[in-house]
Amino acid sequence: MSYSHDSDDEYEKLIRRMNPPRVVIDNEACKNATVIRVDSANKHGILLEVVQVLTDLNLIVTKAYISSDGCWFMDVFNVTDEDGNKITDEGILDYIRKCLGPEACFASSMRSVGVKQSMDHTAIELTGSDRPGLLSEVSAVLTHLKCNVVSAEVWTHNTRAAALMQVTDEETGGAISDPERLSVIKELLCNVLKGSNKSGLAKTEVSQDVTHTERRLHQMMFADRDYERTGTDDDSLDEKQRPNVNVVNCYDKDYSVVTITSKDRPKLLFDTVCTLTDMQYVVFHANIDAEGPEAYQAYRWIPCEIGCRERESDTVSKSSY
Repeated sequence: MSYSHDSDDEYEKLIRRMNPPRVVIDNEACKNATVIRVDSANKHGILLEVVQVLTDLNLIVTKAYISSDGCWFMDVFNVTDEDGNKITDEGILDYIRKCLGPEACFASSMRSVGVKQSMDHTAIELTGSDRPGLLSEVSAVLTHLKCNVVSAEVWTHNTRAAALMQVTDEETGGAISDPERLSVIKELLCNVLKGSNKSGLAKTEVSQDVTHTERRLHQMMFADRDYERTGTDDDSLDEKQRPNVNVVNCYDKDYSVVTITSKDRPKLLFDTVCTLTDMQYVVFHANIDAEGPEAYQAYRWIPCEIGCRERESDTVSKSSY
């Protein structure tokens, strides 16, 4: 397995050297937004990586056109800042060019999106049943164990909860590395998550990895299969406020089309692409329009295994496009 991953990495590096990414930022093409064009060698997860960079900068995607053909990937994003203005800050524009251009070094697909080693703190991942006072109980246990909480983000959905917390040792101010102490932390937190329901599903993990918080929370909730449970999160929504999701399977062409109409909100595109990536779908064409209060998203996708086979068999070089 390690040899296979190393081979994949070397292949991706070769493709990137042969076809370096190209980023063009244009503030003249559109009256109301900055246009960002990204051309690069295609691989599973690259759409999520691009969207993640834009989302982390708090940019608002008002329109997007996404297309991948075999081994090549082409995106166009119309973006603004949070106030609806074009992006004119040269520092931000240079950051986008560095993150998405030839200088970037994207990690390999799903194995390491947004992950790097850190000795500054310990990451604690929690999943379990949600209930009133749960976060307070978790904090009390960490305080008792002399752990200082540096940051924490918690998501809840359909009676399930997922949290990603970064903690340090109260005395040293650094990461906690003692295996016995980490084992105690895991055990006690797992008991808190189970609560009075000792047969309930709960999971606790600790590591020194630094992950992209929201990306990791998506993965944790998906792995916990929160979407399969019946909850009351959307019961109070009016029927007109509910997202309209329509899926059409084109069996003769081996792809599916999903259209999503919903109220627009920050990070909607990021959340949608995260979900499709976690479900192992490869988006090869998409249109997004979110210039008004309502957002329209249309995606064509194929299962990951089909997309990988097509890329492996595709020998078309950059000069063909």
